[in-house]
Amino acid sequence: MAHEIAYVRKEMQEQQPAPQKEGSAALWLRTNLFASPKDSFLSIIAIVFLIWAVPPVVEWLFINAAWTGTDRTACATIAQGGAQPDGWSGACWAFIGAKFDQIMFGRYPDPEMWRPILIGIVFTALLIPMLMPKAPHKGWNALALFIILPIFAFFILYGGVFGLPVVDTSDWGGLMVTLILSYFAIAVSLPLGIILALGRRSKMPVMRTLSIMFIEVVRGVPLITILFMASVMLPLFLPEGMTINKFLRAIVGVSLFISAYMAETIRGGLQAMPKGQFEGAASLGLGYWQTMRLVILPQAIKLVIPAIVNQFISIFKDTSLVSIIGMFDLLGIIKFNFTDSSWASPVTPITGLIFAGFVFFIFCFAMSRYSSFMERHLDTGHRS
Repeated sequence: MAHEIAYVRKEMQEQQPAPQKEGSAALWLRTNLFASPKDSFLSIIAIVFLIWAVPPVVEWLFINAAWTGTDRTACATIAQGGAQPDGWSGACWAFIGAKFDQIMFGRYPDPEMWRPILIGIVFTALLIPMLMPKAPHKGWNALALFIILPIFAFFILYGGVFGLPVVDTSDWGGLMVTLILSYFAIAVSLPLGIILALGRRSKMPVMRTLSIMFIEVVRGVPLITILFMASVMLPLFLPEGMTINKFLRAIVGVSLFISAYMAETIRGGLQAMPKGQFEGAASLGLGYWQTMRLVILPQAIKLVIPAIVNQFISIFKDTSLVSIIGMFDLLGIIKFNFTDSSWASPVTPITGLIFAGFVFFIFCFAMSRYSSFMERHLDTGHRS
């Protein structure tokens, strides 16, 4: 018996409801906040907490805040000797506005303020294309950012050349010091950490022993000790009449400290590499350095990008410890200005600390987001 086989539909399919948009707000809420009874309960608790906590915070930070003023009277109540009504409480952003130049540049002279601003513009102009994966001329960009810029910045910021007056590093401070210390620590720690990690895995006993000793000794003491040794103890061992700039000593101490931790991070990536990668490189006739440069290190560094950025974020925040050796970074200069009696009020310290925390958060969050971007960009081995 023959069966009639139809390859073309004889009847129209019944109309189906329109598909729900994947990007709709309702779908996002159902997927991320109310996917199950437990998720719904926790989401409701979190929403109630935000409704309770956010309005008073916004009111204190922005609505009741004192935005303008020339002294403490703008941020103190009448009972405290100020101009605000009794019972008032709000952020003292007038204090931040009045001290903004010091917070950014420390005691750098006002007529020479264009010099750190110029360096900041040049740094930004070189950093942006360096962070763009598809930007051309990466080699020249890296040369300008990591070799030429530090030399150029030193002569511009310190002066003594091109008719520029000398501004001693003791007058540097604020966010400028935080960024300079972080920049040098990041720029030095990654290549030095790679060398130390390779040295620790080396088959040469002397190289391996020296690398292990450096890593373990530096990791075994806190950063405060390193800074104290660089600032206080090192001058005692120098010949009479010989001095090393305190700022330079801090840069070297911070860079060496983070390099030891970076070495262990890189070593973890190297140990995660399968043996077949080394054997494959050897089968192509590649030598040790060619294998490391072309095959092993690119993959190992990609594996430990989160840990590397974590170290960068950590050292960016740890630069605040330089205040113990008489240097004023962002947090240090803000705390130093708390001693200004013309701005003494109950809300001045908390406002300054909130501002410092916000600035640190902006930079750390930016590094974290860029790390996530690079992970997605380099994750070619798992794309469908």
